[in-house]
Amino acid sequence: MSFYEELKVYKKALDLAKYFDEIVCHFAKRHKYTIGAKLNNLACDILLLIAKANTKQERKTCLVEVLDKLEAHKITIHLCKEIKAFHNFNSFEFATKSVIEISKQCEGWLKSQNSSSRIP
Repeated sequence: MSFYEELKVYKKALDLAKYFDEIVCHFAKRHKYTIGAKLNNLACDILLLIAKANTKQERKTCLVEVLDKLEAHKITIHLCKEIKAFHNFNSFEFATKSVIEISKQCEGWLKSQNSSSRIP
């Protein structure tokens, strides 16, 4: 087992990636292979970057990139809501809350890295 598998943020991102895999299959065909694929790809990218951030030498760079991808994910989720790709509001709400929670965890992780780097 890898060390990142024990991270709370990794587990949350993994759950979100699995959730998107499940809900995208219910998207209309015109959304499934375009915006749905984008959701799945972003979720996978975020998961991989969180795992990579667990290595000390690349942590800050990866966390900044994770936060950028999470912002892209929020925008894509909002677009999905606007074009009515989600079957119900609960799917949109769960996805949004999950991405925000992961963002907060990554921001806290990044802040802790920045403050520890200033300590002599």
